[in-house]
Amino acid sequence: MNMLPLTATHWPAVRAIYAEGMATGTATFTTEPPTWEAWDAGHLPACRLVAADATGTVLGWVALSPVSGRCVYAGVAEVSVYVGAAARGQGVGLGLMKALVTESEKNDLWTLQAGIFPENTASVRLHEAVGFRLVGRRERIGQLHGVWHDTLLLERRSTVVGSTDTIQA
Repeated sequence: MNMLPLTATHWPAVRAIYAEGMATGTATFTTEPPTWEAWDAGHLPACRLVAADATGTVLGWVALSPVSGRCVYAGVAEVSVYVGAAARGQGVGLGLMKALVTESEKNDLWTLQAGIFPENTASVRLHEAVGFRLVGRRERIGQLHGVWHDTLLLERRSTVVGSTDTIQA
């Protein structure tokens, strides 16, 4: 499995995998895949990866979104990770998440967070496997198809970035 930077050329496969995740009803509140332009604008330019097999087929993807425009949160980002239905349970998600942690620290991100539906136990376990911890439960935080859902808030604090250094303005 190869980890590659996610680019516009990967978008058709990334979009299809995103749609598969949406179809589960436990991956996101989003109900329709966005255009490349909208997706691109909503995600950080760094820390976008696809996992591809030896033939170049995209198996999954991971990317980060900013949590705030305020400078104090410049090192905090929210994780999106999706694995294609045919590749689930084969270590693709773990490979993506390990690579994401490395890339995020190279890009001075000190906290990664994720909002996960409690029913998505595979995603919770995946995040925990790379050092995320449960911070809390957001009850009835949003509706999907008219039904209220909770999300679990998980976060991972880097031991490499932001532990003792200070940011100079």
